[in-house]
Amino acid sequence: MTLKIIQNFDGSFTLETQAQETLFNLLRSVAFLKQLCEQLQCEQVRFTELLFQPVPYSLTTTKGMPREFEKYYESQEYAIINVPPNFMFSAKIFKPSRLCAIYQKLDNR
Repeated sequence: MTLKIIQNFDGSFTLETQAQETLFNLLRSVAFLKQLCEQLQCEQVRFTELLFQPVPYSLTTTKGMPREFEKYYESQEYAIINVPPNFMFSAKIFKPSRLCAIYQKLDNR
């Protein structure tokens, strides 16, 4: 079995207005934000409204994300999560099949 390295992968996507609104409401819901705070061990999180489609490893995307999002991956102030599949289904988003969301960690210390 050989490993094929992808040179380029187009991770761009567009969400319909209603689907995006529904998804953003789910990603901002109080119960979900509370759950994230528990998992991330912080006092508060804020959804940055930044989404991206995970991309395959390539020479230009070594972290599995578009390069412009790597600064969030490397920062302790942000968290990148997989959007829960039930949120994708509720928002009627089927393409792309996976999305990641970026949250900012806020501490009131």
